[in-house]
Amino acid sequence: MKKVTIGFLLLLIIPIVLTACKEEKEVRPDDRLTEYIELWNEQNFEEMYEEYLSTSSKETYPKEEMADRYVKIYSDLNIENLQVTFEKPDEETSYEEAKEATFPIHVEMDSLAGPITFDHEITLVKEKLEEEEENWFVNWDTTYIFKQLKDGDSVGMDVTEGPRGEIFDRNGNGLAINDKVTMIGIVPQSMEGNEEESIEKVSELLHLDVEFIENQLNQDWVQPDLFVPLRTINPNNKELFDELMEIPGVWPKDQFGRVYPLGEAATHLVGYIGEITAEQLEEYGDKGYETHDVIGQRGLEQLFEEELRGKPGAEVYITNENGDKVTLASQNAQKGKDIHVTIDADIQQTIFENMNGKKGTAAAVHPTTGETLALVSSPSFDPNGLTSDYYAKLLEDEANPILNRFTSLYAPGSTFKPITASIGLANGIIDPNAPRDIKGETWSNGDAWGNYEVRRVTDPGHPVDLEDALVYSDNIYFAQTAVEMGGEAMVEGLEAFGFNQDFPFTYPISASTISNSGDLSDEILLADTAYGQGELQLSVLHLATMYTPILNNGDLVKPKLLKDDETELWKEQMITPEQADILNTALRNVVASPNGTARGANMDGVPLAGKTGTAELKMEQGEQGKENGVFVAYQADKKDMVIAMLLEEVEEDGSSAYVVERVSNIFKELY
Repeated sequence: MKKVTIGFLLLLIIPIVLTACKEEKEVRPDDRLTEYIELWNEQNFEEMYEEYLSTSSKETYPKEEMADRYVKIYSDLNIENLQVTFEKPDEETSYEEAKEATFPIHVEMDSLAGPITFDHEITLVKEKLEEEEENWFVNWDTTYIFKQLKDGDSVGMDVTEGPRGEIFDRNGNGLAINDKVTMIGIVPQSMEGNEEESIEKVSELLHLDVEFIENQLNQDWVQPDLFVPLRTINPNNKELFDELMEIPGVWPKDQFGRVYPLGEAATHLVGYIGEITAEQLEEYGDKGYETHDVIGQRGLEQLFEEELRGKPGAEVYITNENGDKVTLASQNAQKGKDIHVTIDADIQQTIFENMNGKKGTAAAVHPTTGETLALVSSPSFDPNGLTSDYYAKLLEDEANPILNRFTSLYAPGSTFKPITASIGLANGIIDPNAPRDIKGETWSNGDAWGNYEVRRVTDPGHPVDLEDALVYSDNIYFAQTAVEMGGEAMVEGLEAFGFNQDFPFTYPISASTISNSGDLSDEILLADTAYGQGELQLSVLHLATMYTPILNNGDLVKPKLLKDDETELWKEQMITPEQADILNTALRNVVASPNGTARGANMDGVPLAGKTGTAELKMEQGEQGKENGVFVAYQADKKDMVIAMLLEEVEEDGSSAYVVERVSNIFKELY
């Protein structure tokens, strides 16, 4: 009985084991297709070819016509987000007796020309390879790359560059536009007999080395009657164009490109475009940039590169043996976003021209809206047709025209006194009607100061109130005010004006600093800071902005650069409206009074108000150093623009009086 039971159990177990083994050996075509599609989505074309293609497919298509072709086409078309799918049949469907199986598939992908999708059917055949079990293999042909792609057809792509967005000022005037540019070149036979003279003159006017011009003329393709391009120029520079046209052999040629209508007047603000560098390519390579692409190199062109960059248009198509074309995907080129800024091109140009090429910087701000009307750095250079040869010359220039000075920090000199006055008024330290009885030209606050003394510009011979202190630019008055106020209160007041913090502006401007340590615990440093010396450092835009409470009922406005940005207050009620009126009256008298330090700006019809300053650059008291002249001014009755200008090394030009003259001319021209 026991023996029979065991035998019966064995009979039951053996068929089950045999059945299980038989099921494990059966390979389903849908399982093989799943594996094949996984490789396809991973773009592992080599394994697709080696492990999954049928014998007949491999005989018809060598690996380079399948795997390598996939790689090239997908790469050339920038194929991304590839997704191949199919619906698996019911598990009960048997393929044990089948020799081939066909399944519907869906293919979708993104290309440079947009999405490409197609539905197709894929066939697998059952084959038994040498020394291997039977398996399923794909019957591949070119229609699996694209459904319309037949043997002998080719895949092509046309790319159209997307126009770069343009930059406009507040009035719609172009600062960086896509327009006709004037290429200047030489037709060799036209300068016959004047070769040396012509080349030297062109070298001078276009800032190109003679050697560079000669190399261009000696290229293999050059013929006597052919135009040899050298450099584009600003089409608005008629004077330069006329000079060039007088040179034998020089010819113009119009072409389309990037134009900077203000030329050197706005280079540091607007920037320019140029061929992408190796370093930039490494940084921007994942954003679709390639070798020889152009990219913003500085200024607004660089700051808004992503917005300004156009999106290319493209068409992906198949061309058959008859030359007929079938479009797979296409999209139109898109222009980049236009940028509209608050800058006024006329004000920008006028300020730059009046700086006379002197080293320095200037900013103009609307005191109630915060709109930045101008940001100027001098000297500068023309970005139109900028060449590496010209740029190399700029790097060697002692005046350093490459330096963007409106992002730099400077000591403001006595133009800072209205800020100290504002803090003193807000703290109650200054009573505008209470004079200080200061005697003599120097003052020291006791033995702790050693030999150090604060020296005033002028001793008026009588006690001075706040207005007198501003009119006469009295260093001692403000030094005493700060010492009485104390370092902590002064620092707190300066931080309310935006010191020791990031400057809230679209264009990167360095943060203004109170001192090297950040505090004013040293009393001498505190005294010097009160009249704009010491270790105080700020940008010219920040300086102009700090005057806005005087013209804006006590509110400090936040400067803005983009036209569509809302007006924001940086800090409300720095001073009261009454205190703002007191300072406004005093600053008008700095210009209108015969004793005022800015009396050179007093003129009929344009009533200016403002404050002068001279920042002395020296290591020790008593020594002679270089001087930066500063003037902050506005029209007292209009109050629609504050201009702050700083010119470097003006000790031999009349110091701040020279800057007063420049700024006065600007207001005269504009108003």
